[in-house]
Amino acid sequence: IKILYALFESELCVNDIAQVVGLSQSAVSHQLRLLKASKLVKFRREGKAIYYSLDDDHVRTMIALGMEHVEE
Repeated sequence: IKILYALFESELCVNDIAQVVGLSQSAVSHQLRLLKASKLVKFRREGKAIYYSLDDDHVRTMIALGMEHVEE
């Protein structure tokens, strides 16, 4: 959830995600593999860097609804 929330604002690389959520790069990479398999995140390659983002507007809507629920 922390990773999805971090990606809600913008696309990020593994290193940036790790810093935001306070996990190691290997832990973030493992979680991203699971999130990709679940079709919650997508990625694009730019040179050697890989940037991750939420897969589509449906995922963005789910995260927004979850955040609203937590804030109530």
